[in-house]
Amino acid sequence: MDSFQELTIQKSLLNALSDLDFKKPTPIQIEAYPKILSGRNLVGIAQTGTGKTLAYTLPILQELKFSKSAKPRILIIVPTRELVVQVVDQIKLFTKYMTVRIVGVFGGVNIKTQQKTLSEGTDIIVGTPGRLYDLIINRSLQTQEIKKLVIDEVDIMLDLGFRFQLNNIFELLPDKRQNIMFSATMTEDVQKLIQDNFINPQTITISISGTPLDNISQSCYAVPNFYTKVHLLEFLLKDKATFQKVVVFIDSKKNADRLFEELEANFWNELGIIHSNKSQNNRLATIERFNDGHTRILIASDIIARGLDLDDISHVINFDTPLFPENYIHRIGRTGRAKKMGNSILLYTPKEEKNKINIEKLMNRSIVSIPFPDEVKISNKLIIDEQPKIIEKNPHKKSKQPSGASFHEKKDKNKKEYNLSGGQKIKLKKARKYKKPITRGSKRKK
Repeated sequence: MDSFQELTIQKSLLNALSDLDFKKPTPIQIEAYPKILSGRNLVGIAQTGTGKTLAYTLPILQELKFSKSAKPRILIIVPTRELVVQVVDQIKLFTKYMTVRIVGVFGGVNIKTQQKTLSEGTDIIVGTPGRLYDLIINRSLQTQEIKKLVIDEVDIMLDLGFRFQLNNIFELLPDKRQNIMFSATMTEDVQKLIQDNFINPQTITISISGTPLDNISQSCYAVPNFYTKVHLLEFLLKDKATFQKVVVFIDSKKNADRLFEELEANFWNELGIIHSNKSQNNRLATIERFNDGHTRILIASDIIARGLDLDDISHVINFDTPLFPENYIHRIGRTGRAKKMGNSILLYTPKEEKNKINIEKLMNRSIVSIPFPDEVKISNKLIIDEQPKIIEKNPHKKSKQPSGASFHEKKDKNKKEYNLSGGQKIKLKKARKYKKPITRGSKRKK
């Protein structure tokens, strides 16, 4: 398909897409458009960067008619506050020539402001599960007229522990609705959510997560520990001509902060960091500075960075090697977009080598290994997770001592059986001989 005109889209949408210089639909958009228009439940499996947002908003907007009702008709659930802002902004661009009211809601801000905005009426509401559930419970969000439910990045949502809120939201929505779900991976949790809540959905799969993008150059370094990785990263980032715009992925908030502190001395005016412990305003400002080119290096955790609209990334550096191979694919998918060449570098320790092997198995190709630079200093300093574990004996635990000279058997007269009466001794002797209980219990009639 060579153009959006072939999808028979209304003129107002075509004009908006033309303004955005969107000329040709992506495979996920081509597959999803007629299926969503058919009204059936849909499950789409597609990587980040394949155009999923437009894939579900285009057919929804095509069918959305003007309404004066204050109650929303479309509910879109996404996992993070950043994605709420991004999806709302994108839909506003798509509806430039339409009269559509869009509201975004998320936690971390005053709920009363969002209640007031909802009372003024909306057609489409985009939100995170927790805040949406709160608004439904306090009756600020009326769900009676919702006809379409979209759940985007559902695998992240389940990773973040939103299953409870999702299930409760499902119960509070009208039974007669179309369910549309997009995920980058199909996991057991995702499959169970589909089975429990979707009736006979159609499934489309585009760019399976184990397939690497052909326009991404992948390489790796074997590094002994965390602080040597820091030295190597500093060495690489000094080449500003090559490393023009870099996202450094790392596994945890604690390690992200530790890395930021190490790099801050040399790159303080080029460095940004984003993870879930940062305030909402801080996170949005960091993304804006990075996209505008005011910062060159962004340190990010997996969950926060998934799905963000980060532009023109020259390099993705995997500071750690992900335990789940799919996460590596999501990370490198941030570079090499819009038919541009991208670059990915993986740093792995001996402990992480098995994770690297699993990634290569999933992709069915090897990551090119680069010799460790002689100029980079090897550090002997270890973080707590890298330090050898010392197993200490419990000083309060009594050890079992074998019987020896200081132990002796009880005398016969002190043993329990020698303190029995004559009748009891006879019964005990018979029980041992015939392997029967000493007594059968009372036979006395009641």
